[in-house]
Amino acid sequence: MAEKKNHRPAIVNRKAEFEYFLLDRFQAGIMLTGTEVKSIRRGKVQMVDAFCTFQGNELYVRNLHISPYEQGNAYNHDPLRPRKLLLNRTELRRLRKNLDEKGSTVIPTKIYFSDRNFAKMEIAFSRGRKSYDKRERIKEREVQRDIDRNSDD
Repeated sequence: MAEKKNHRPAIVNRKAEFEYFLLDRFQAGIMLTGTEVKSIRRGKVQMVDAFCTFQGNELYVRNLHISPYEQGNAYNHDPLRPRKLLLNRTELRRLRKNLDEKGSTVIPTKIYFSDRNFAKMEIAFSRGRKSYDKRERIKEREVQRDIDRNSDD
């Protein structure tokens, strides 16, 4: 029996790689309502300003905008509500310990559906880039583009 592959594109936070040094990545489940899952499947998510914080011993993602589902009626969700992330205890402890460092944060980098059709979020422990790091990154990208262009000729 052939294995069914999920070819749905992931929703990626492209600015995360530019704005932060991504140091350590984790895979977390997300607690969602039905209309949120349907909106994610349609790609109606904005992750640009999203970040993760601890509330007690639990990790929540905040400012993750999941647009209301068009056919949701009265059962629709609040687009910016905090959503609980599901990680095991050792991962939570590791994140909590690392967050005590100055300038560090946890940000979502990707939302996708697993093989078992559960919504998953890739989060990354990260440190913010300085403006000179960002300029350096842009230069590297332009140099690589020029090299690729010249090699095609």
